[in-house]
Formats: sequence, structure tokens, C-alpha cells
Amino acid sequence: MSSTTKDWTAHIIAIRDKHDQVAFADLFAHFAPRVKGFLMKSGADASLAEECTQEVMATLWRKAHMFDPARASVATWIFTIARNKKIDALRKMRRPEPEDLPWGPEAEPDQADAIGLRQETEQLADAIKQLPDKQRKLIEQAYFGDLSHSEIAEITGLPLGTIKSRIRLALDRLRHAMN
Repeated sequence: MSSTTKDWTAHIIAIRDKHDQVAFADLFAHFAPRVKGFLMKSGADASLAEECTQEVMATLWRKAHMFDPARASVATWIFTIARNKKIDALRKMRRPEPEDLPWGPEAEPDQADAIGLRQETEQLADAIKQLPDKQRKLIEQAYFGDLSHSEIAEITGLPLGTIKSRIRLALDRLRHAMN
């Protein structure tokens, strides 16, 4: 029987039901080189393609029970697994490994930075207190209450344009007070 007329579904069922190693070897011999070629054509280098192909074939062995011939052909199922394995591998390559991430508490800021930050915070608090009540309340709702301009308009009954104008004016005043 030629590889084009083989019943690959029967092979998957044999793997699923009997852990048939001969059926798996037959599937592997047919699909592994095609999967590797597919992965290389889609941009994977040879080592990534080889690694993904091995994972695809191992997945085929472990998850043969998940194959549903009513949803896809064997080839479609295998190439979908390959595509997903490649995506997972590329994501993993772009993500820092846990050992590359800093651990433990962050270093304490030096004393001059801490004093400067405290002074700026006090200066900002004073500047907010100096704002007209209408502007101060909107700034507090937007930045401390974490409300959107639309939510503030709903709560206060003010037009959205008025809220945006007052917040813009207040931010301008705060910017000048901080300089």
C-alpha cells in the first residue's frame, strides 16, 4: 500500500487503542520529515524545526485519544499541533527564564532620592490643595478615585467637555506649581 493511500486514521486508532508501535513508526516515517519541512518553510531554523517535530510526534503518541476524524484529517491534526508547538517554542524563546529575572527585594533607593521623592510628594499635595474646589475634586476623582472622565460626568452630572477642560486646567496649574 503506498503512503498516499494509507488509512492514517486507522493508524491513530491503533495507537490510541493498542499503543501500536508499528503504526506509530509508520506515521513517524511519513509525517516527521514533512512536519520538519513545514516548520522550516514557516521560518523555523533546523534545530527548532527538529525539536518541534520530536514534540509533535511525542504529542501524537500521548494524545492519540484526542484525535477526532469528524473534525479534521490526520494530516491537518498533525500540522496544527506542529504550528502550535512552533508558536509555543518561539514564545518561550522570547520570554526570560526565571533564573534571568531578579529575585528578592529591590535595592533601597539612596537617601537623596528618597528625600527628593518625599519633597516632591509634599509639594504636589500642597499644589493640589491650592487648586479651586471644582478642579481639585475632579483631579481627586480622576487620579485618586481611578474614575474615567465618563464616569465622573455620570457621577457629577457635568458635561464631559467641562470635566475635560477643568482637568486640563488643573493639570496645567499643577505642572507650573511643580516647576
